[in-house]
Amino acid sequence: MAKAAANLCFSPLTLNQNRKENFFSSQNGCFINKPSLKTTFFSPIFRSCIPIRISATPTRTIDHQVTDYNAKILHFCQLGDLENAMELVCMCQKSELETKTYSSVLQLCAGLKSLTDGKKVHSIIKSNSVGVDEALGLKLVSFYATCGDLKEGRRVFDTMEKKNVYLWNFMVSEYAKIGDFKESICLFKIMVEKGIEVNSYTFSCVLKCFAALGSLKEGECVHGYLLKLGFGSCNSVVNSLIAFYFKGKRPESASELFDKLCDRDVISWNSMISGYVSNGLTERGLGIYKQMMYLGIDVDLATIISVLVGCANSGTLSLGKAVHSLAIKSSFERRINFSNTLLDMYSKCGDLDGALRVFEKMGERNVVSWTSMIAGYTRDGWSDGAIILLQQMEKEGVKLDVVAITSILHACARSGSLDNGKDVHDYIKANNMASNLFVCNALMDMYAKCGSMEGANSVFSTMVVKDIISWNTMIGGYSKNCLPNEALKTFAAMLKELKPDGRTMACILPACASLSALERGKEIHGYILRNGYSSDRHVANALVDLYVKCGVLGLARLLFDMIPSKDLVSWTVMIAGYGMHGYGNEAIATFNEMRDVGIEPDEVSFISILYACSHSGLLEQGWRFFYIMKNDFNIEPKLEHYACMVDLLSRTGNLSKAYKFIETLPIAPDATIWGALLCGCRIYHDIELAEKVAERVFELEPENTGYYVLLANIYAEAEKWEEVKRMREKIGKKGLRKNPGCSWIEIKGKVNLFVSGNNSSHPHSKNIESLLKKMRRKMKEEGYFPKTKYALINADEMQKEMTLCGHSEKLAMAFGLLTLPPRKTIRVTKNLRVCGDCHEMAKFMSKETRREIVLRDSNRFHHFKDGYCSCRGFW
Repeated sequence: MAKAAANLCFSPLTLNQNRKENFFSSQNGCFINKPSLKTTFFSPIFRSCIPIRISATPTRTIDHQVTDYNAKILHFCQLGDLENAMELVCMCQKSELETKTYSSVLQLCAGLKSLTDGKKVHSIIKSNSVGVDEALGLKLVSFYATCGDLKEGRRVFDTMEKKNVYLWNFMVSEYAKIGDFKESICLFKIMVEKGIEVNSYTFSCVLKCFAALGSLKEGECVHGYLLKLGFGSCNSVVNSLIAFYFKGKRPESASELFDKLCDRDVISWNSMISGYVSNGLTERGLGIYKQMMYLGIDVDLATIISVLVGCANSGTLSLGKAVHSLAIKSSFERRINFSNTLLDMYSKCGDLDGALRVFEKMGERNVVSWTSMIAGYTRDGWSDGAIILLQQMEKEGVKLDVVAITSILHACARSGSLDNGKDVHDYIKANNMASNLFVCNALMDMYAKCGSMEGANSVFSTMVVKDIISWNTMIGGYSKNCLPNEALKTFAAMLKELKPDGRTMACILPACASLSALERGKEIHGYILRNGYSSDRHVANALVDLYVKCGVLGLARLLFDMIPSKDLVSWTVMIAGYGMHGYGNEAIATFNEMRDVGIEPDEVSFISILYACSHSGLLEQGWRFFYIMKNDFNIEPKLEHYACMVDLLSRTGNLSKAYKFIETLPIAPDATIWGALLCGCRIYHDIELAEKVAERVFELEPENTGYYVLLANIYAEAEKWEEVKRMREKIGKKGLRKNPGCSWIEIKGKVNLFVSGNNSSHPHSKNIESLLKKMRRKMKEEGYFPKTKYALINADEMQKEMTLCGHSEKLAMAFGLLTLPPRKTIRVTKNLRVCGDCHEMAKFMSKETRREIVLRDSNRFHHFKDGYCSCRGFW
């Protein structure tokens, strides 16, 4: 009976049945067996039999069951059934599970990113005092890293006594993945200090970290260290070194390594291609690809993408098309990253139709695909196409990202499409993107470039956070939109908020130049010197432009000569400066000097040199440059170039030739071209031709008051007062207003404004009037008589003379003579063209007072000295 009872109690069948009943009963994660009737019934016999009959039997049975649990848990892990695997893990007693079982469950937790379950397993490991060896430690650390808790993974790592190189490499790699390159390098240094035997993976990973941090010197030390350890010929390590040196802008070092590498794989070749392309050495990168093809080396997707990027950067469309064909044969065209790169290549190479074909054939498109297409339309200056894509994106439910939005806004800015830009602004508001700093900056830039500073300011004033770009965009926008005072006010406000940079200086200097605010410009120049911004070429060019437009041509040239690396803008600014000051021969010499140093002129450079020839009456030289532009540089003349030629012919008295030239133009002339001829008609008093030309101008720009006033002045100078009256009535009927003539002079940093015929309110009005009368009297004594035809009124000579005395430039010059110290140059700026009588008065003033007077009108500069003017009558 005892024997039977003992066997009944401990047979595998009975034990399994009891386990089956109580398998999933748990409380707080601990499983408790329910009392068994059979066990209770036989308990006395059980107690009596323990020391005598069955001492060996239970051990064999339990071992079998433990093995069974491990197998079942591993089976659940293989099936991906985390729930049942966890129930078994939590139910098992201490020492029942093997280390590999815990490892399998942790691996499943990592795969399913179940941080809670993994932590529970870790807790059981700790509570069961399971020894964490290298294998289990790697699984624990890997689990935490995969689930985003690298901090806890590091705790496990730090508590482990034994750590092999694979675990160290894993930690170095994981810190690199989250961008903590410094910690990766720190771990590497600890490895070296502890004498851990590093391998090729260690070096590959740590070199990427040094490359990311730009730590070239430390990376070179690691290079030396790996050579000592014998890894110098290891393919993967050398590939990492090549990438490291390319990242550190050392392409020659990378090339040296590649040349010495015997066992090159596709990664080696790809590293060279992408490295050269990313370092701006596209031709060399494409050369490596051609060498690769010649040697018959198989390419992969990375090769194709790198080569396409190179083709896009260099505009090599033919090679790009050949690579496209190869990719189709290799079945790469179904990969979205390939399609996006291909689309970008066609777009950047100017083949928008090719880009569109790729775009339409794409089975899958992401926001990058749409953005690349939008960028293509942007480069082509077709904002309408970009807007159409925006609408299609909305229909397909694709949400625009910041890159796409800023690209469309850039397209609108380039094409000047304010209405399209406003539509994009509405989209931004509707999609709650108006608080994004990058979007706001792009919006302001769009409004500014489309000429709507009100729109730009509406965005700027609502921004909670403004960066340096925000301020620079507003200052630059005001400067470019002829609102210099607003630019200076914004600059003053900026100084209270944050420190300006070089770009700010390049934006604010044009505002000072526009106002001829020399003193303010000098203050900013001092700030530039103190803060080391003068080495910025944009700033240097803006400084030259400032002094040119403030009439200090000598200093402008001095600064120009100090620019170590002059670009096309530098030369063009200097050529234009000589032109507007009437130094045509100097402009030509500078133009030739530019060509001698190997800088090719563009269409803007030719506008500057043609303008210079026009304002110096250099007819033959002007025609020569016009033909050079067309024949030697294949630049098709635009309206601005034709306007310069008409102006040149008109100023030199070739009015009929100018008229015939306009009639033979291959493009329709605009009001500027006809207006240049109309100005010539005024200079040479050709009323008949003036009337003929004015008809054309009025058709093109019926609302431009300036042309009506110009014709009225031509009539007034010829004393055709009925015609003057008719023109003035015409201006009144159209509701147009003539811009009053005004001039200003800067004294001690303060700008003093004078308006023609309105001087009575000025505190020095009596002294100014007295000085002008005195000058007029002396002029008459020396045989100069007032040119009363420039009074432009039907009155007696006395009234005309009084009117002439009230011209704004005379008032400003007189004020300068009264207030500025002796020998100080008088600098006056006028919003309109200087009249003939004021020109004569300025010449006389310069001679009588022995003072240099620099007058800048709407057309050019006049330097008056010792009774002569630099314009020599060409204005």
